Amino acid sequence: MNITLWIVQGLVALGFLYSGWLKAFQYKKAKASWGWVKDVSKGFVAFIGLTELLGAIGIILPQATNILPVLTPIAATALAVVVLFGALFHIKRKEYREISVNIVFFAFAVFVAFIAY
Repeated sequence: MNITLWIVQGLVALGFLYSGWLKAFQYKKAKASWGWVKDVSKGFVAFIGLTELLGAIGIILPQATNILPVLTPIAATALAVVVLFGALFHIKRKEYREISVNIVFFAFAVFVAFIAY
């Protein structure tokens, strides 16, 4: 199970590093990639991006270094909440195609939260 956990943690971290980096530091690319970015403030998009970047670090680093490994399931839970709110946002906007990504990352984050705990 340990190998599976690390694989899922890596996938979650990579996904959130990518999306977080675009949202936090490459606003124009994020705006071109995701239609919803045009309809919210740049500061809010950057905030979401920074949150995702911190979550991506938190889902790997504490457990990998064995320094406060309890932070890993906390980070995973926080990322699951971010993804859940993202899914609700997409439902409200009738962007149903976007929700599949939210569902996958929600499931992965919940898996990490439960298994790492």
